[in-house]
Parts: sequence; structure tokens; C-alpha cells
Amino acid sequence: MSVITVFNQKGGVGKTTTCVNLAAALARVQRPPIAVDLDSQAHLTLSLGLRGIGSDESIASFFNADKPLDALVKTAPNGLSVIPSHLELAKVDALFGANKSIAGKLRGGLRTSFPANGTPILIDCCPMMGVLSLNAVLAADRVLIPVSADHLSLQGVHRLDAALHALEKSLQRTFPRKVVVTRFDSRRRLSYEIYDKLGEHVGDRLCRTCITENVSLAESPGQGMDIFSYAPRSPGARDYGLLAEELQEAGFFD
Repeated sequence: MSVITVFNQKGGVGKTTTCVNLAAALARVQRPPIAVDLDSQAHLTLSLGLRGIGSDESIASFFNADKPLDALVKTAPNGLSVIPSHLELAKVDALFGANKSIAGKLRGGLRTSFPANGTPILIDCCPMMGVLSLNAVLAADRVLIPVSADHLSLQGVHRLDAALHALEKSLQRTFPRKVVVTRFDSRRRLSYEIYDKLGEHVGDRLCRTCITENVSLAESPGQGMDIFSYAPRSPGARDYGLLAEELQEAGFFD
């Protein structure tokens, strides 16, 4: 089992889009993952076509009632295994924020429910460093950071990198990570400038593959479909296929 946390403290960078479509890309090459929705907005759950999920069927019941994670796995219409979210998850920060031991709860739950069996687990986080995102980062073997091709996102990745460095120093462990540029527009010089500046900052942690801005990626969540199901010949499908291939070659899912 390898746990990959997809995280950025800034919203609107394609975090959920990346988690959904990277999971679908892995399934297409016989590495079917388990996708975990750790955002109370449940965007990953909805993007994969799961509707009407009750709180007791979602990951909220893992935190609130100690329900085992393997009992919460649902099958999305595209065949992906998903642990869905629910609005009730928003209460976790308020209920457990003062409990320091809660930060390791997800890590323990994943290792209990899904022992070493080679299945990748992809976690989609909410865009803030609270109890839930800290759980996701501490559970991670590796972190994937989507960064959209704009100046504000570039500033955000500097802050996130500093936060991860601080955690590494405190916990005396490393969080191997990769950065992927999303919403890349080849017609804009700014996209290339952001990519180059990120390369200067993170070096070989920057993925070669960029995710091109395209309409199909924006439309597919509304249909409850991943990009390969919705528009298999689109630039988005091409890019996420290439990203999965690049990360696999780098041993990111081992």
C-alpha cells in the first residue's frame, strides 16, 4: 500500500480534478487505487458520480464513530473504489482540534483496513491545513502538489513547502513530494514563466507533464465522470495519462 496525498492550501488549483483523473488513469493501467475524499464539500465524491451518501456511509463516520475504513468503500460508476465524504466531516476540526492524538488517526485506520497489498491510495484534501489535512499529510508516503499556472499559486507553493519542511523537522521524517502544474495555457507566456520559476524553486520535484487548461476537464465533474470516461480523446485525458506514466516511472506509487 502506498498513500499519496494530493494537497495544496490554495483552492482552485485542480486538486480534486487531479485526484479523480490520476486515480482513473492508474485504473486504466491495472493499478486500481482507492480514492479517499477528505473534504467536507465532497467534490471528489460528486465528481465520481456518487450521490445520496449518508453521513454513516462516509469517512465522517470513521472520525466520529470509529467505523473501519474498509467498511466505507463504495464503487463509483466508472468502477473506481471510493471512500466518500459528507458535509458532517466539517465538524471534525471543531470536535477534535484540541486532541493532538487525532492527527494520526487516518494513518492508523488505513494501515489497519488496507495492509500492505500494493494498492495505491489517493487522498483528496480540503484547501487548508487543519485537522483533516494534517491527518492526510501524516498518513502519506508521498505528497502530490497541484499548482495552477498563475502568480498567486506560485506564492502559495512556497508557503506550503515551508510548512512541509517544518513538519519534517518536527517529526524527523521526510515527505517526498512532486509538484504538477495545472491549468497550463500554452498560448500564454505566463504559463511558461510559472513553470520555469517553479523549476528553479523545487528542481527535479517538478513534473515534466503539465495539465493543459481545457473545457472537457471543467465539464466532466458536472457529469459525475472522470476525463477518460467523458472525453477520452481530449487534451486532459492525454495529460493525465502522461502524468500517471511519469509518476509510475519515478516510483511514486511504490
